[in-house]
Amino acid sequence: MPVWLREHSWRQTLTAVYLSLPLRGARATPANIFCSEQYLKVSIPPFLFEAILYAPVDDTNSTAKIGNGNIFFTLYKKEPAMWDSLTLANAGKKKLQHLRENAVLKAQEKAKEETEAKKITKQEHKRYALEATMKLEEAERKRIEDLKEKERQKVAKELEFWKNQRKDADKYKSIPKKRESHQEIEPLKERKNEKTNKTRIPNEGTSKIRLKSTKGRHGSCSIFSQNLKEEQLPPPRAVATIKVNFTPRVFPTALRESRVAEEEEWLHKQAEARRRINSDLSELEDLKEEEKNPDWLKDKGNKMFATGNYLGAVNAYNLAVRLNDKLPLLYLNRAACHLKLRNLHKAIEDSSKALELLTPPVPDNENARVKAHVRRGTAFCQLELYTEGLQDYEAALKIDPKNKNIEKDAEKIRHLIQGTMQSS
Repeated sequence: MPVWLREHSWRQTLTAVYLSLPLRGARATPANIFCSEQYLKVSIPPFLFEAILYAPVDDTNSTAKIGNGNIFFTLYKKEPAMWDSLTLANAGKKKLQHLRENAVLKAQEKAKEETEAKKITKQEHKRYALEATMKLEEAERKRIEDLKEKERQKVAKELEFWKNQRKDADKYKSIPKKRESHQEIEPLKERKNEKTNKTRIPNEGTSKIRLKSTKGRHGSCSIFSQNLKEEQLPPPRAVATIKVNFTPRVFPTALRESRVAEEEEWLHKQAEARRRINSDLSELEDLKEEEKNPDWLKDKGNKMFATGNYLGAVNAYNLAVRLNDKLPLLYLNRAACHLKLRNLHKAIEDSSKALELLTPPVPDNENARVKAHVRRGTAFCQLELYTEGLQDYEAALKIDPKNKNIEKDAEKIRHLIQGTMQSS
């Protein structure tokens, strides 16, 4: 249920009514106030103020100010007069309902008219902006066309001036040519007369000789032209040897016998493994720059293995693997150390990891794959898992069938397997 606000104060003049409404701690916004010609409502939940005014007011110019815990209304009267009271006395519920509905309908109609007016105004502004833009574009187009016309006229004038200069120059050149032609006409006529006089009464012998000489001249000219054509031909090419250089290959096998795709994949994997270094290890803070290189650590582990320091070699390989876990030789060498230290399960794990990284199988990693199979097979045999060990030795023999040592060891394992089967 709303709480009706009964406390309010008001005063009036002939033209306006000033109403003050306390808020009682509530917070009001313009959305909480509704005012029409004869209906005033303030709804601030849970408070409600509603009044049917004594006479109509100008709701367009009337104002409401919110501040200091009050709402101050300034209501301008439509007709100057003094009111007997702020609200209409003896207003029943039906009349109140009728006035309320009429006020809401008028407010809706007014809002709709304002919306339509704003829409029309917006369209007019758009139309005006479009017309202004079109006028500007037309003016710009006209300015560009005027500039083009001026340039065209300028170029036409320059071309006409150039043509006139050419005509004048041709006239000045033709004058001395005419004089020279008149001077040369007379000696030419005299020469022609002399020639006609000489050839007027020819002899038969001379005519025949002349015909033969002309034929000879014609023949000599054709031979001379052929000689000229032969002389224009380029000289023959000098004899020389052409060297053919073949692209060097990493693998020793011939290209027709090799598996190019597997070889390229292996080289790519090795290059990626060389570039990959995990530099986020705390152990690297105390190491020198060369000690952060997995290849340097591998060489150091190899030297320790050669001197019999297998634990030191394992530590070197461990750090190298932490720096770069994609190099198969690190696991292969560490497997050899574990075999010496009798860490057979670790030797099997490292050999298996090395075989996993030694893919695809190519001639470049044959030796490493043989070692991995042999070391894993040795670890299996020392664990008395002879069947698994024999499988590794046979795999090594498939890779390197000419290795006699592996063949002998495989034969020994077969005898051991046969002996255990007979004893069982």
